[in-house]
Amino acid sequence: MTDETRRPGKNRFDEVADAAARAFRLLPAAPQDILPPSGSKANRKTRRVTTDPDTVERDLIKLVLTIVELLRQLMERQALQRVDAGDLTEEQEERLGATLMILHERMVELCARYDLSMQDLNLDLGPLGTLLPPSE
Repeated sequence: MTDETRRPGKNRFDEVADAAARAFRLLPAAPQDILPPSGSKANRKTRRVTTDPDTVERDLIKLVLTIVELLRQLMERQALQRVDAGDLTEEQEERLGATLMILHERMVELCARYDLSMQDLNLDLGPLGTLLPPSE
């Protein structure tokens, strides 16, 4: 961003919000997102969440585990950055590594309990790609 396009008093969050707004304007609208012309009597179905009473528990746990896995991966990346920067003592590095390994093991156990794989937690966000980065 050049100095002439930067407004005085504009912080980094405003810049990120502006960039996101520009990116969303570039995305093509899906047919269901286009509003009918005003005055039109177009009968438009309401989008509803379809739920099955038999799978609601599994679907809910899948959503919760997806959020936990996203946070686990973010914490892991932050930990690696701190290790690379030398911010942690050797004991702190060991504790952090052990904690992250235990958390990953618990995630695998919970996925197995609900007949999910770790790949099932990676939601497809359409044109944005997948929620979680590819596992290594």
